[in-house]
Amino acid sequence: MRIFVTFILIVLTVVESSAQCSMCRAVLESGEAQEVAKGINNGIIYLMAIPYLLVGFVGYQVFKLLKK
Repeated sequence: MRIFVTFILIVLTVVESSAQCSMCRAVLESGEAQEVAKGINNGIIYLMAIPYLLVGFVGYQVFKLLKK
């Protein structure tokens, strides 16, 4: 039950985010707006890291379950 409630809370907490393709990133880095480029690059890294963290968390939970 606790996992179900956690899942529902995660699904209901929506964070608006946007990502850029590599072409957009290259255009931003070549322009004058370096602060905007840094922000977009940080967003790309954030979006890249989340799936790895989720897979690691699920793997850890499976490991704990199988260790019992």
